[in-house]
Amino acid sequence: MVMRVAKGKKKSHFGDEHREHTTIIRDLASSSDLQDIGEGTLIYSTMAAGVVNNRQQVAMVIVMLAAAVLMAATTAEGFISGKTWRDIRRVNREGGPFVGLVVPNAYEMDPVLKSPSFSPSHTVPYLDVQGRRFRFGTIGGQNVVMVMTGLAMLNAGLTTQLLLSLFNVKGIVHWGIAGNANEDLQIGDVTIAEQWAHLSLWNWQRHGDGPETELALEAAGDYTRELGALNFSDYTTGGDHQGNTLNSICARYLAIAAEKLEGMELPACVNGTTTCLPRAPRVVRVSHGCSANVFVDNAAYRQFVRSRFGCSPVEMESAAVALVARQLGVPFLTIRSLSDLAGGGSELGNEAAAFHGIAAQNAVDVMLKFVPLLAGDHHVAED
Repeated sequence: MVMRVAKGKKKSHFGDEHREHTTIIRDLASSSDLQDIGEGTLIYSTMAAGVVNNRQQVAMVIVMLAAAVLMAATTAEGFISGKTWRDIRRVNREGGPFVGLVVPNAYEMDPVLKSPSFSPSHTVPYLDVQGRRFRFGTIGGQNVVMVMTGLAMLNAGLTTQLLLSLFNVKGIVHWGIAGNANEDLQIGDVTIAEQWAHLSLWNWQRHGDGPETELALEAAGDYTRELGALNFSDYTTGGDHQGNTLNSICARYLAIAAEKLEGMELPACVNGTTTCLPRAPRVVRVSHGCSANVFVDNAAYRQFVRSRFGCSPVEMESAAVALVARQLGVPFLTIRSLSDLAGGGSELGNEAAAFHGIAAQNAVDVMLKFVPLLAGDHHVAED
């Protein structure tokens, strides 16, 4: 970087001044310090804009250099500031390994924040990183980091990946409400599915094609009509490829849940009202849950996914959380409370409007009981 200051005498536009400073700052082509600003850039300051002295010009150069250094540092750190990285390392050092708590919406997270079972961290209660707020605290002696994803599969997958990339997480617990595709279950029941299917990948055939017609890209193995799931295992490096199967939850977590949570007492009435369910809800282990970017409120489609895939809870996030956890070898468990019979048809009428509150609370209550059971669990890789 070369800075040249040229002084000359010229009639001032602002009186009888005989001195004018014209400063030229040239970014030489041979300099690599500020290449992004542009080679051969000239910055002029003349008396036409007022009396400017050399000291002001030097200050301007310093500001420009500082801005360039800041841009370079920010780019090198992936747009996460050095301070934020220091905070991340601090919470991992002081609190990890955490149980990662992943929740879709505010009405499913707020009961946790209001619960006496959750104690926020006094040192770093939260960190805001790349559009997500990560909250730190303890539940029953287990350190946790909690994050809200937002609705649907893309938000859930991106947020889970960010959580596992930034923090020392030994396992994930995901919870929320869900529609019900299993008419043997009741609103308010809390389901723990053994496997999760991703139903968002569809191939709409051309008019006139039938079930025996080969689908576009089917031969490439990107998906299968047998299970209706993305063939994700082909894109995973290392580890045990289990083929095109549904996302299986951690067997260890499932065993803990089956032993400690089944038979748990849950409220049957909406808090503060006389609106009650026919029986007290219960925690139920089911074979399959299904996720898609679809709010299922159609009885025919509900019956289809139940008969074709064996779905009980149907919702919009769990399979994405499951996929990321599986790719990174992190144990996970999903807890979903049923808020309505998807598509209607039960004697309870418009169930979601009336019972989503009790469903959300039931899911939270089960999560709050499960997380402390992991306090002595130090496994990192999935079973």
